[in-house]
Amino acid sequence: MTSLTDTIPRPRSTPGSLAVDAALIVGGSLLIAALAQVTFRVPFTPVPITGQTLGVLLIAAPFGWARAGLTLALYLAQIAVGLPFAADGRGGLEILTLATASGGYLWGFLAAAGLVGSLANQGWDRSISSSISAMLLGTIVIYAFGVPWLAASIDVPVSEALELGMYPFVIGDVLKLLLAAVVFPGVWKLVRRTP
Repeated sequence: MTSLTDTIPRPRSTPGSLAVDAALIVGGSLLIAALAQVTFRVPFTPVPITGQTLGVLLIAAPFGWARAGLTLALYLAQIAVGLPFAADGRGGLEILTLATASGGYLWGFLAAAGLVGSLANQGWDRSISSSISAMLLGTIVIYAFGVPWLAASIDVPVSEALELGMYPFVIGDVLKLLLAAVVFPGVWKLVRRTP
């Protein structure tokens, strides 16, 4: 199956088609960087609430696994070289190491983008129920990376890391995944109607 971005009209030449892909990847990384700046701090946790998770899900499903993976790899590279694209306008290689409590979530974004993009390539983004399932699995992957990383970073048991890095975020993340999940089946219906 194809991803939603495969339905975008493209130039017939290989360089032209690659230019479209490059624009999508760069644009996607910038969207995630912008949503990372939508940040809310909760006093009892070192991990901020951000719009990044929504950005990852909104990119992964329509881009498919390859473009989504490249988009998130570019986003992490942009952070690593010091661009202020992480939460709170931070950047630098140290953000992606155990020196920061939220680094695991960033690496989890890459894995989640690959998973959600792969599921979308298989058609999971074409109905609401399967789209919700794909987004939920992607969110679980982000927590699977982020929570143990948080525990190691601040030297607390995983049970405490769950209280600091997952439980306070569940309601917001469920709302984000539901928002992302309902968008794509509707867009696919529009694409199918377009001659």
